[in-house]
Amino acid sequence: MKTYNCDIVIVGAGPGGSMAAKFCAQAGLDTIIIEKKAEIGAPLRCAEGVSKKWLEEVGIAPDPAWICADMAGAVIRSPSGYTFQLDESKAGSEVGYVLERHLFDKALARDAADAGAKIMMRTSCTDVIRKDGKLVGIKAKSMGEPIEIYADCVVAADGYESQVARWAGIETVPKMNDIDTCIQYRMSNIDIDQQYCEFVIGNDIAPGGYLWLFPKGNRSANVGIGVMAKRCKNPGDPKYYLDKFIAGDERLKNGQILEVVGGMVSTCPGLDSATDDNLIIVGDAARIIDPITGGGICHACRTGMYAGKVLADCANKKDFSKAALKPYEKMWRDRMEDKIYRNWMAKERLNELDDDTIDDLIKIISTSDIGEVNVYNLLKVIKEKYPKVVEGFEDLI
Repeated sequence: MKTYNCDIVIVGAGPGGSMAAKFCAQAGLDTIIIEKKAEIGAPLRCAEGVSKKWLEEVGIAPDPAWICADMAGAVIRSPSGYTFQLDESKAGSEVGYVLERHLFDKALARDAADAGAKIMMRTSCTDVIRKDGKLVGIKAKSMGEPIEIYADCVVAADGYESQVARWAGIETVPKMNDIDTCIQYRMSNIDIDQQYCEFVIGNDIAPGGYLWLFPKGNRSANVGIGVMAKRCKNPGDPKYYLDKFIAGDERLKNGQILEVVGGMVSTCPGLDSATDDNLIIVGDAARIIDPITGGGICHACRTGMYAGKVLADCANKKDFSKAALKPYEKMWRDRMEDKIYRNWMAKERLNELDDDTIDDLIKIISTSDIGEVNVYNLLKVIKEKYPKVVEGFEDLI
């Protein structure tokens, strides 16, 4: 069997994996990143919307090559059609870009390669390798050929499925109320406002989740939906709700579908532990994702960067134990854990509300004087009128 030896092996060439590879390689570590697909970033499994302000934080310069549209704002729409419109004067850098995600992912992988990382395509991890109980690498199939890759540390960046973490003995399966099942159409010949992303909420529209319209220019958009898995009564429920909405919306009913994508997203507050001896878990694989929006690109990039920096320090000390990897846990938790937990609690409470109450909340928010619009400030307004919505996590607001 063909074998490889390196300092760090990373499973998955999404944003988290590529960022980890970049920072490891920049530190001089012999880094291999494997990707099971034939093309990085494709097929698409993303709504492609991101905010702006975190890009500089992780060292990514905005590039017109992968920015499809620069949004002027966003619109939140209630079940009965009440709306709350955010423009850049209120939302600031939270107003974001709609990406060409496959090009964004390729750009990050290129940065990793430029830093010295080796990329192996069509290479899927099949198991982990242990020697005397110690994690020492992974088994994989590369272009159909069985291989083994030995490394000082394994980075699990394999997304929602997170097989590497499970093979390594870490429980990663979320509860059914912490999973959204999603479907998205890329549609053309539609008449939505191309300057604003739109989010539509309501139990009859997207039970336990929301519906989105993210403009892509030229009368096209990503039109998708996420429905809480626990509320799905039939396997085709997300498609049923999405098709129902499209058929009833004058702007969309004459649209044509150019692409269909589907998948699952976790909406839980992160793993209890995202490290073990000789193992770091990043991004979606660690359930480090925004539970309200399901957005995970910035979380993946941040955790990938943190992982790369910590691994560089561990390599200098020649220690990749769980204790040595602890700074990674501190980095991501200090930066994101409170917000993720707060948004998870908010998601749990909001999912208990009926549509009339959701209508009332949107009306209250739309008439409130909010300087900067974000989940934190919205929850402060909600707390004044509907304190039960934030019961149990008031100290985070």
